[in-house]
Amino acid sequence: MILYIKNMVCDRCKLVVKSELLKLGLHTISVKLGEVELNKDLNASEKLLVNDMLKQIGFSLIDDKTSLMIERIKTLIIELIHQKNSELKTNLSDLLSSQLNRDYNYISNLFSEVEGRTIEHYYIAQKIEKVKELLVYDELSLSEIADLLNYSSVAYLSNQFKKVTGLTPSFFKNIKVNKLKPLDQV
Repeated sequence: MILYIKNMVCDRCKLVVKSELLKLGLHTISVKLGEVELNKDLNASEKLLVNDMLKQIGFSLIDDKTSLMIERIKTLIIELIHQKNSELKTNLSDLLSSQLNRDYNYISNLFSEVEGRTIEHYYIAQKIEKVKELLVYDELSLSEIADLLNYSSVAYLSNQFKKVTGLTPSFFKNIKVNKLKPLDQV
């Protein structure tokens, strides 16, 4: 049985969910961002128990098709930016269409209708969070960050960063205050 889980956005989330399911006596076959495959089907009372456990740790089961599609879009974008940097050169609309087996216009309209912002805005917000994370780590130059995240130039990255955060990347880096947001709140 596959469970779809909202707000599961990082490797730590996967570990926590797997651990909590194990405490309930449920064994997983695989755990991915937003998705857990169990070795058995759950009855209605077990599903309620799992959903209650998930809510206690900040997650929830997804049980309708629209929410599932939105969560899958978000998960694909988060994976692309935060785990698969080398694939950022891929056209986002083509990637989403092929991964979700849907026309991009349908995906885009659905996302905008439900989320109140475009996929592109969500994608940019995730990229800026990654830039902030890399600036806080202070291991890469702004030029290296721009290359890593497939920005055409440092100037373009800086302009987009300032538009989203209100700060220049160098000012953000210098204030040394951790202003990173959890990925499920971007």
